[in-house]
Amino acid sequence: MFNVKSWKYMLVAGLAAVNCSFAVSAQVAQSVEPVTEEEIATIEEQTAFGNFIFAGEFANQSFVGFNPDYTISVGDKVSLQLWGGFEFSGNFTVDAQGNIFVPKVGPVKLLGVRNADVNQVVSEAVKRVFRKNVNVYANLGGAEPVKVLVTGFVRQPGLFAGHASDSVLFFLDQAGGIDPARGSFLNVKVLRNGKEHKTVNLYDFILSGSLPIFQLNDGDTIVVAPVLSQAGVSGDVQNDNLFEFAGPSARAEHLLALARPFPQATHVRISRNNQPRTEVEYLPIKELAGVEIYRGDVLEVMSDKTQGTISVRIEGEHIGAQELVLPYGATMGDVLGRVRFGPNAQPEAIQLMRESVKKRQKETLQAQLRALESSVLTARSKTAAEADLRQRESEMILQWVERARKIEPNGQVSLAGSSQRDDILMEPGDIIRIPRVSKLVMVHGDVLFPNAMAFRDNSTVQDYINLAGGFTQSRSAANVLLLHRDGTFTKLKKSQLNKRSLVIQPGDEIFVLPKVQTKSFQLASDLINIFYQLALSAGVVLRL
Repeated sequence: MFNVKSWKYMLVAGLAAVNCSFAVSAQVAQSVEPVTEEEIATIEEQTAFGNFIFAGEFANQSFVGFNPDYTISVGDKVSLQLWGGFEFSGNFTVDAQGNIFVPKVGPVKLLGVRNADVNQVVSEAVKRVFRKNVNVYANLGGAEPVKVLVTGFVRQPGLFAGHASDSVLFFLDQAGGIDPARGSFLNVKVLRNGKEHKTVNLYDFILSGSLPIFQLNDGDTIVVAPVLSQAGVSGDVQNDNLFEFAGPSARAEHLLALARPFPQATHVRISRNNQPRTEVEYLPIKELAGVEIYRGDVLEVMSDKTQGTISVRIEGEHIGAQELVLPYGATMGDVLGRVRFGPNAQPEAIQLMRESVKKRQKETLQAQLRALESSVLTARSKTAAEADLRQRESEMILQWVERARKIEPNGQVSLAGSSQRDDILMEPGDIIRIPRVSKLVMVHGDVLFPNAMAFRDNSTVQDYINLAGGFTQSRSAANVLLLHRDGTFTKLKKSQLNKRSLVIQPGDEIFVLPKVQTKSFQLASDLINIFYQLALSAGVVLRL
């Protein structure tokens, strides 16, 4: 049995032939683990290297200019000017014999003549008749219109119009580009009169800008061959793609050169999927020289380094560097021992912001929102009137859920009162904020005028709410939260709002959470919990 991530490459790489039967496909599907929605999304994101070039830009502009090496074809337009002893002005079309017929001169053979040599060839023909006092100017005026068939493994095969000077890319783009799951980027053939005329390798164009210059004739056929061998490269690379190669195998260093690993990459995990059973190799990138990669193999590039040092950022009221580099295993005490507090610092309210905590807060919030969403969508009604009321209520709650999903937690770790604060191990990317001494108290949420107010001794929570204009809803329905600068908080009962024994410190924040009006007790409970979660993790009161 092999993992699903490897299986996705096996499917796209075509370990079975392109025309394999549905019976074989079913047999392969039965030999793997069930595919989750997340894994299906990952499979759909993967595509063949080079697919990005077909976005319609080549098809938007036909190339009607001519380079000096363009050779004259049947149907091309030539403009001719004669002056002096004999005057003439006119336009000619190269006929089926490859000639133009110049008055007083006769047929002049131009088929196969380089654009840079057209004036010289016509001048020599004219001067064989008019030896003196006749000047010649001949210029290629327009390329031959052509129609080219595009077939094979493209998205929209068909017959497309262009000019002889247009490139293969122009016609491929008109056909919707190469089918990334089935078509080859290395083997695009141009057939003329049923025989192979040119072969184009689009990797050369993508990587170095090299594209064969040749002219297409009316009736030519562009054929995209079936995809050759493929192997996948993912992980710490700039190009997370499937890569195509000719033959049964390719060198690992060749594929990595296409994928372009990031500088921090150190190792490669190779899943061998072309064996009777999956085998895995784990090698340093420096030891990949000469390692063969076979069709269906998967290379996962990763950084496997021992953490030597960590970087911690210091923000707020301090004197000194804002970035501290410490040995791996350093503690909060080690950091604070190197910090010089500013004159206005509030050391007892130090805040620690951590990315892993922020991620966990985000996951918890998303889980609560999903549960709320499920409760809204599965709620039942006993009467038609109740059903109509629930529908309006659910629409409002679902809109609120979408807004709540966009809120980012701050990742604050509560440090207050911990005797083990200085023993906390630091993590890379930690931010330590040293607050400035504040003389303000913030009031947020469902008050008439949310605002910052000057700290007042012996004032109660109700006093500050009154200064903010009072509750916008009834006092009995309000939920109030007192958040301290060090990350601790107090959920206030209505009886505590007027208690002077409840100590409010400068810099504290009062959150008046919205009233929940819903027919369902469970929905009300879920909403209140999320209100608290948003207030504590992001400092936001999101009205319903």
